[in-house]
Amino acid sequence: MKSVKSLLMVVSSVSLTFLGACANSNQATNPENSSKSTPPAESAAQTTTPAKTGSSGQAAVPQKGGQVVESGPYHLEFVPEKEANGTHLDFYLQRGDNHEAIPNAKVTAQVQLPDGTQKTLPLTYDTAGKHYAALLPGKLAGQYQVKITSDINGEKVDGRFSFNL
Repeated sequence: MKSVKSLLMVVSSVSLTFLGACANSNQATNPENSSKSTPPAESAAQTTTPAKTGSSGQAAVPQKGGQVVESGPYHLEFVPEKEANGTHLDFYLQRGDNHEAIPNAKVTAQVQLPDGTQKTLPLTYDTAGKHYAALLPGKLAGQYQVKITSDINGEKVDGRFSFNL
């Protein structure tokens, strides 16, 4: 009797494992199921983004723990950080495989607040940190949509990001 119970437990475990694997496989291949499993606001709220493939076909790995967009030869990384008087926005604009900082670009952030209002912020270059930064005043709870436009010697490079407060 003991061996029958053991056999039944093993068969049940294998069956559940098999069903779980099939269910996960089905969700990954069926876009309708995958959109139901993770709401868009939740997936956009991640502060770190797993490696994404940019237009160059190479994996984009976050260097500073932020959200990454690869645009041609450029590596764009956005890191929002809560502060007492608002949200500090860090933006790393880099070129090439070695991620060389680009200090002479004109960078602006267009931020859509959770209440729908828009703010445009110029980002200034921080030489010590080798990145662009700005302070977004206020602490409105919800999802923020951010479009960062970089003008690099007349070449426009855009990146879209989002974060939650």
